Order: sequence, then structure tokens, then C-alpha cells
Amino acid sequence: MLLSHSPSIPRVDRYLYHMRLSDDVLLDVMARFQAEMVKGLGKDTNPTATVKMLPTFVRSLPDGSEKGDFLAVDLGGSQFRAHQVKVSDDGKQSSQLESKFYPTPKDPDSVLSFLMQLFDYVADCLLDFMETKNLKHKKLPLGFTFSFPCKQTKLEEGVLLAWTKHFKVRGAQDTDVVSSLRKALQKHKDIDLDVLALVNDTVGTMMTCGYDDQRCEVGLIIGTGTNACYMEEMRHIDLVEGDEGRMCINTEWGAFGDDGALDDLRTEFDRELDLGSLNPGKQLFEKMISSLYLGELVRLILLKMTKEGLLFNGKASTALLTKGKIEMKHVSAMEKYKEGLSNTKEILTELNLFPSEEDCIAVQHVCTIVSFRSANLCAAALAAILTRLRENKKLLRMRTTVGIDGGLYKTHPQYAKRLHKVVRRLVPNCDVRFLLSVSGSGKGAAMVTAVAYRLAAQRKQIDAALAPFLLSLETLREVKNKMRTELEYGLKRETQASATVKMLPTYVCGTPDGTEKGKFLALDLGGTNFRVLLVKIRSGRRRSVQMYNKIFAIPLEIMQGTGEELFDHIVQCIADFLEYMGIKGARLPLGFTFSFPCRQASIDKGTLVGWTKGFKATDCEGEDVVDMLREAIRRRNEFDLDIVAVVNDTVGTMMTCGYEDPNCEIGLIAGTGSNVCYMEDMKNIEIVEGNEGKMCINTEWGGFGDNGCIDNIRTKYDKEVDEGSLNPGKQRYEKMTSGMYLGEIVRQILIDLTKQGLLFRGQISESLRKRGIFETKFLSQIESDRLALLQVRRILQQLGLDSTCEDSIIVKEVCGAVSRRAAQLCGAGLAAIVEKKREDRGVDHLQITVGVDGTLYKLHPHFSRVLRETVKELAPQCDVTFMLSEDGSGKGAALITAVAKRLHNVGQK
Repeated sequence: MLLSHSPSIPRVDRYLYHMRLSDDVLLDVMARFQAEMVKGLGKDTNPTATVKMLPTFVRSLPDGSEKGDFLAVDLGGSQFRAHQVKVSDDGKQSSQLESKFYPTPKDPDSVLSFLMQLFDYVADCLLDFMETKNLKHKKLPLGFTFSFPCKQTKLEEGVLLAWTKHFKVRGAQDTDVVSSLRKALQKHKDIDLDVLALVNDTVGTMMTCGYDDQRCEVGLIIGTGTNACYMEEMRHIDLVEGDEGRMCINTEWGAFGDDGALDDLRTEFDRELDLGSLNPGKQLFEKMISSLYLGELVRLILLKMTKEGLLFNGKASTALLTKGKIEMKHVSAMEKYKEGLSNTKEILTELNLFPSEEDCIAVQHVCTIVSFRSANLCAAALAAILTRLRENKKLLRMRTTVGIDGGLYKTHPQYAKRLHKVVRRLVPNCDVRFLLSVSGSGKGAAMVTAVAYRLAAQRKQIDAALAPFLLSLETLREVKNKMRTELEYGLKRETQASATVKMLPTYVCGTPDGTEKGKFLALDLGGTNFRVLLVKIRSGRRRSVQMYNKIFAIPLEIMQGTGEELFDHIVQCIADFLEYMGIKGARLPLGFTFSFPCRQASIDKGTLVGWTKGFKATDCEGEDVVDMLREAIRRRNEFDLDIVAVVNDTVGTMMTCGYEDPNCEIGLIAGTGSNVCYMEDMKNIEIVEGNEGKMCINTEWGGFGDNGCIDNIRTKYDKEVDEGSLNPGKQRYEKMTSGMYLGEIVRQILIDLTKQGLLFRGQISESLRKRGIFETKFLSQIESDRLALLQVRRILQQLGLDSTCEDSIIVKEVCGAVSRRAAQLCGAGLAAIVEKKREDRGVDHLQITVGVDGTLYKLHPHFSRVLRETVKELAPQCDVTFMLSEDGSGKGAALITAVAKRLHNVGQK
């Protein structure tokens, strides 16, 4: 029992003043360790960092679905062990462990003084273990726990950086320990083992505890050596490619202070111990903490106190003068609560010292101070890790679990209690559960292997689901060639009727030349909103375009009601606008942007071929939309307008860019829908009279493939999206390339992966069943490079999808595959058009500008880049400039009206 009124205690306290660390000092150590972690993670600072922060390539904690038989070997402590672990997920996750211990020779000059001998010994022990367990006939995955600092570039390889603890084997540094073990195993022809994972014992501890508690994201060893690992955000790990998800970092914190960062805290006893060790100047933090050194520290202190006459009447025995005579087990025994003092007397007597009662009390107090300092330092570094985790998650309070293993923590009577108490004082905003790991390093290696096994199997399934979205260059060329064939079909009189790419003449016969001027009205109907604009165009030196507009919503019941109701609603909106602008009396020329397939007989006559994009108004298909608009204006009988042109938004886009760049002869929309128009030579347009000049053709290429010509690249997901749409079998190309459908394709894939148990724990939530929940803007957000996975998780949560970090990575990958294919297909189609233009002009090299509009092109982080790359790849002789259109459907409609007026006036003269 501790006798606090004994005079020995304050005496020892004064003597070991430097070993007693206040909370302020510990907070300072914590801050120093946080700075060391940042240094170790940075690419430029890592080479000089003492805390190496080694990536382990363990990216995922167990999720309970692991199953199978695994072997594990564990090398690095006082014993070498072989384990067999059975993991099952039969409704209740469980794991069974069977182990066998083999001695690791202590003497560095024994048979194991060379590396290959060490691994031959490990292989022999494994063979023996498999024979006793009757496993020789099985091919099993093997996890290898190797408790020394290794530099890993993959989960299944690691180069030894340095021996620590009492190991020193020659010829080992800078060798890959996994390939050494594989070589040794290959000598035994009768066993077939696959080394899948190299694991540090600290990581093993975290994984074992992680199997029982999914909150566990820190592993801690306090035994012969000391170390910690934790789950770090990939975006902070400079040494590994990629920003997605998390990876376990093995801090190798034993080396903290090797650069002098803890010199102010190290005592003369720490320095003396270090000088007499196998690795002077190395692992200085570990030498203040781990059980391999604490007994020796106590011996050095007792020796000096004796020499100064403070103990044992100044008489030191030979035993007290001998290195290693006091071990951790003695320190633990002396600190026991009740029998501590009698243990102390017994131990000191065995060392041939003759202690008085005061001596015993003093020695016991020395032990307490030394082991308490160890717990304090350990707590400070652990608090730094916990704070980092909390800040990474942007939480004010965090609940987490630390998995712990190691003899010192387990067997010392007070250690665990002290450690917990100090950690809670240093990080009051972390609610920490400390979970004791059972056979962590062995079972942990098996768990890492089991997770690696599960992830590899999942990877295969995900790759299989996404494989049809990966289009080879060959496939894209085929798409380009087929598109070219379909374009030609649509232009020919005899095949035009059956063509799927309609190639509609727009009767727009020129692009702006800069002389256009006047006031024009424009209407824009093409999605869920409807706009009315007043556009003022000036020519000459003060050339400019001014616009005023107002946006009106179109309710669903009007989109899907009768044609009359739809056009009455449009005229109502025009009346509001004219009143708002105070121009109700003027009979202004009007351009009507109508972004649906129309067959035009002249620039102001457009017959609706068929509704797209969710419109279903009755009695419109086959009717002239200009007539319907005139009828509605007449019915209202308030104002009159001169309807000059009916315009497709794609043509408007081309015209707007053509106003800025006369080289622009192609318009592309990549938004809710997908379409292209371009200037075609009149001689190639058989369905319109005349061979002179050019006319803009609205390709309506969304219908490409409706005849089955690209069925070979349609996936089962595309078919599901098509079948669930308003117009099954129609606009198949558009359904693979446009914003309206990409989110829906993603949703179908996510459902499929969830059914396979690869996502959302196999649970299809209510919201995932809802059609249309996955808007394309979410794709753009999820794929943004600036977004951390945490934000991806938030977006998924808004959608009612509770996702893990791994889920978020998969969702991001699915979005990427779908949008990349969309951009590539769009690029293949565009390549067909620019190649046709080049050939028609009869030039080797074509320079041309494409005017582009649409939210997918403008807002998606990668779509435009992939589209441009694809066009470059498939049409290498064309130099294509992409120009963003400013308001093609509004300004473009006014420009078309202005150009039509100009050409009309020229014609009349």
C-alpha cells in the first residue's frame, strides 16, 4: 500500500521532478505530436520527419460481411505465432481463432542472423501448423503481421525500414519482406498459400476491434514496443495517389523525438538508457514508454539514488549494477495495490539489497512515477490523433473507439486506468471507448486479409457492372461511322422518311454579318420554363445586343394538358411581358425558339414531329406551331405580332456564336436534351429545292439508334431507363448522352449494385426506388474534384441514402462511368459532323468553331474536357474550337429573326 505520509515520497518526488508531467506540458506534447503528424503526411516534409506516418494500404474496416478461412502469422513480439481464423457472416458475424506459439530466438547471433533463415524458419513453422490443423490440402489466403516499420506501396508488399525492439537480423533492410516469405514458402511444394496482406501489429489491433465495434478507427500497442495507427483522409496523404476515401496510417510514433523534439523532457536516465541500447539515438519516445525499457529506467534511477546515499544505506549490489536485472514484470508487481510493498521487499531482497521499509516505499514510488510518465506521454500522443480525427470529420464532439493491445497495458495493475483518465482530461470533446483487443496482431492480420478478400471480390463485381460503359476507341469509331451513315440517310429524298436522324431543314440560310439592327421579341419554349425577351440590336461601330427578359413557369398540368391550353398560357405570358415593358402597341418582329423536333416548310412554318422532354400536350403533333400561336393571339385579341421565324435552340446557339465568330457553323446543345445543327450545302439537301448557298440543318440526332444500329453498346440499365420513360424506344442516343437521363441511369446501376450487396449494406431505401430522384446536377456535384467524400456523403444523405465512406467512393465511380460515356458518345457524333464538313469542303485540314450551350456542358466538371478529347481523337484532321454560347435560345432567336428580315429585305429589293 502507498504510505503518503512517508518522508520517502516527497524526497522521490523532488528527485524525479522532471518525470512528473503537468497537464500543460502534456498539452504541449500533444501539439508537438500533431505538428509531427502533418510533417509525416506531407510529400516534401516526410523525408526529414521522424514520425514516418506510413501508408498501410488498408482502406476499409470490417463491415461484418467478411467470411471464409484465413491463416495469419505474427512476427515481432517475444513469440512467433501461427493462427487459423474462421470468419462467418451467417446472420450473426463471428470469428473463431486457433493458434500455436513458436519461440523466436532472443540471441541475435543465433541461426536467424540472416534474413532468409528467418523466413525459412517462419515457413517451417507454418508447415508444422498446417499439418497439425490438417490444412495442407487447402489453398488459403495468408495475412502476415510484421511488427516493424515497413514502407508499403501495396497491401501485399513492404520494405523493412529498420529493426526495432530487440531484433537485429543482417541483410534485411531495404528488402521486401513479403517476397522473402513467398520465396521461403515456395520451397514447400505441398502447401499453397497466397500472401494477401502485410500488416503492422497496430493495424491488426485496430482491425480486430473494428470487427466487433464499427466505430473503431484507432489502434494502439503498449507492450514490448509502442505504436499507434488511425484512419486518415486520403486527401491528406501526399505519399499515395488519389483523394478518395480513407487509409490507415501507421504512425510509427516510437521515433517521435529522434530529432531532438523531446530533449527538454528527457532526463539523464533516459539518455543513459539510450546509450546502452541496441539502437542509440533511435525510438526515443518508445524508450520512455514501452515495457522493454521501463524496468531498466527504474534500475538506473535506483542505482543513482543508491550511489548518492538515498537508498539501501548507499550500498549497491552486483545485481543492481547489472543491466536488465529489473524487468517490467517486477515493476508491475511492485505497483500492485495491496501486496505491492511486500512484493517490493521480496524483489529487492532477491537483488541482494537489504531494504528498509522506507526504501521499499521509495522504490515503489519510483516505479509509479516511471510508469505514470509512460501513460501520460502515451495519452498526449493519442489525444493528438483523436483531435486530428475529430477535425478531419469537422465535428464539435466525436464518439470513437480505440483498439488496444500490449502486455504493459494488459498486465500492469494501474496503467489502463491512468491512461484513460488522462486522455479524457486532454480531449474532453471526444467520447472514447477503449476496447481490449483479443489476439489482435494475429486475428487482425486475418481480418485485414478477409477485408482485402471481400474488397477484391466486390471490385470484380463493380468492374463487371461498369465494364459495358467503357468504350474502346474502336467502338467510338464505329459510332462515328454509323452516325455519318444516318446523317446521309436523313438528307436523301428516298430514305428521309425512314431515317432516325431526321435532318430537318430550318430555312435559316445565313449567319449574322454584323449589319443586323432593330428591336425584336423572342420566345423560348423548350423545358419547364418559358421566357419572353425583348432584344435590341445595334450595328456599326457601336455594335451591341441588349436584352430584357422575364421567366414564367409552365405547370405540369399545362405541359400535359391540351394544345389550346398550352398556347393560351404562352400568350398570357407574352401579354404580361409586353405590359411589364410598356410596349403593348408595337407590332414587333418575333422569333419563336421551339426546342422540339419540327418539320419546316419555310422559316415561319414548323410542324411538330413529336413531343420530347416530358411534354405531352394533346392535338399538337402534326400541327403548325406558328399557326397555333397566331390562333391563340387572335383568341386573346389584345395585341398583334409579326412572327418571322420558328427556331430550334440548337440553331439559336450556332447563331449567337456566329455573331461573335464567323467561323461558327455548328451548334451543339448538351443539357437536358442533346442535339446538333450545322450549315449544310444546299446541293446535299435533296428534300429542299435549289442548289445554291447553304442552309442550317437541325439534325435531331437524339433519335440516332432508334433503328437498333447502336444496340450493341446499350446496357441493361439503358434499356430499363428507356422502358420507364415517357417515350419508350425513341430518342435512344439522347437517353445515353443527355442530362435528363444520366441520373436515372446512375440510379438503375445503384439499385443493381445494392441488390448484389455492394452498396448501402444491401438495403434499397425508399428514396432509391423513386424515379428521377437522382438529378443530373447531383452528378455534377458528386464528380467535382473539389468535393471531399464527406460532402458526397452529405449529398447522398439529402437523397435519403445513408452511405459509408466506401459507398461514396463507389457512387462517385458510377457517376464518372456514366457521364464519361455520355461525353464520349456525344464526341463521336460530333466527330462525324466535322469530318463530313471537312470532306464536303475538300480540304485536308479544317478549322471550325462549334457553338455550345447546355447545363451538362457548362456545369459538369469533366464532360466538356472528355467531349473535346474525343473529337480530337476521332477527327484528327479537324481543328475544332468550342465556344460557349451566351443565351442561344433568346438572343439567338432574335438574331435569326434579324438575319431573316435582312435577307427578306435584300430579296425584295
